[in-house]
Amino acid sequence: MPPAPSPMVRRRRLGAELRRLREVSGLTGDQVIARVGWASASKLSRLENGRSRPDLSDVLDLLDLYEVSGSTREELIGVTRDAGNTRGWLRSYPVMTQRQRSYAELEAGCADIFEYGPVIVPGLLQTPGYTRVRLLSSREVIAPEDAEDPETEIAARVARQSTLTRKADPPRYEAVLEEASLGARGGPPPVMAGQLRHLARLAELPNVTLWVLPSSAKVADWYLPETAFSIYRFADPDDPDAVAVEALAADLILTEDDMLARYGRVFDWLRQAARPPAESLTWIAEVAAALGPPTDEDTDAPPALLTPPVQRRRRTPQRSTQRSNPPPDR
Repeated sequence: MPPAPSPMVRRRRLGAELRRLREVSGLTGDQVIARVGWASASKLSRLENGRSRPDLSDVLDLLDLYEVSGSTREELIGVTRDAGNTRGWLRSYPVMTQRQRSYAELEAGCADIFEYGPVIVPGLLQTPGYTRVRLLSSREVIAPEDAEDPETEIAARVARQSTLTRKADPPRYEAVLEEASLGARGGPPPVMAGQLRHLARLAELPNVTLWVLPSSAKVADWYLPETAFSIYRFADPDDPDAVAVEALAADLILTEDDMLARYGRVFDWLRQAARPPAESLTWIAEVAAALGPPTDEDTDAPPALLTPPVQRRRRTPQRSTQRSNPPPDR
């Protein structure tokens, strides 16, 4: 079965289209609320901004008001069902937590994922041992109400990682990792050795490419990225691309075309300054060997990621309007 579409992305797509239809109809938000008879003035705003789970009857009210019919109407009804099918989407994960859910929703249905890790190995690449260190080390700066049981959180992250080895159209995944993210500060030597060897195994998958950025590398005209970020492009060309920017308290999700283009350009700069993939894997292997021989940490990897390599996905046509510089084929 193909991967289920992301409810989060479908909510954003639906909201943007409903806003466009309202503007084409020449109606203000207040006029729409009055004509459909909704009690809450904020309902339309939440729908158009993709912040609420849509109710099909509400969307049908709007489509009737905007006189939408034919294939456009049927398409938006399908998008509405996908946007509201949170339970159906969650059934594809054996375990999920609120902390991991937003990223899992972004990764669902992706055709391409590009990540930059300046200090921490991205979640899709982490071993359970490395994740455990990250979770325990951040306990003092996580609000108590946001804290999850560490082992449940680890299991949820492992569930997310199955996207890289799914049998139906796995995404093309590329990551630029700073040397600092793979160094001794990341955890005890056995943990880091296991993490590095796990990266080498992942890089054998035909849809995964890793780039290591040397600490001495010059990026573009001495450019320094401020934070980690992830770029998501989706198999359905009508689903809006997104960028997630990591922060301590909350992550920022961007969908504006100009921001997508900026982050796409930065990722290109980082990749151009990094070691080529083959040299990056040699560097990873050498650092792992220097940390010591294989230990139990080397077996502390998600079983799904130790299966034979997946097949390359069929690429979908590019959008007519390119949102960021396209990564070159490997």
